[in-house]
Amino acid sequence: MSATPDFLTLKENRDRGNPVEKAARWVLIGLLATIEIAALLNAFGERPTTTKAAGPAAELAVSAPVRLRGGLFYQGRISVLARERIDDAVLVLGPGWMEQTSINTIEPAPVDESGQDGRLALGYGTLEPGESLVVYIQLQVNPTNVGHRSQRVELRDGPTLVAAADRTVTVFP
Repeated sequence: MSATPDFLTLKENRDRGNPVEKAARWVLIGLLATIEIAALLNAFGERPTTTKAAGPAAELAVSAPVRLRGGLFYQGRISVLARERIDDAVLVLGPGWMEQTSINTIEPAPVDESGQDGRLALGYGTLEPGESLVVYIQLQVNPTNVGHRSQRVELRDGPTLVAAADRTVTVFP
């Protein structure tokens, strides 16, 4: 073991009994442990929640986490069950699905993709009564993304609104 430098003394620099400093260390360690335990109990995301909406022509269900962390990979599932014929099924995703988020894949791929007032519109063609459509979206949150975002999902038959599921996502750093 090397010798202690001349300008340091063990009593002053290592073995000091300052109670305020010790208390501050324990508070900091306790705070970090509390954050870690909260993360283990899913306080910061990953567990999906389902939001449902229905209209006379169809039922819409959106399942995805509503609390996310920067860098998180996650999946959203959008399910549509047609009660009546839908000639031009279009899913319109709110800006919270894309803003500061990377969309890795959308399965099944839409027949048509376009933008509607800053929102992503995914066209899937005709749905017959009793037919269902399940769309999976794999995403990753940008690490600098923090705050609340609207993840509204609208089911449209062309320009006509059939059902809309309103959701808000919270992104933690």
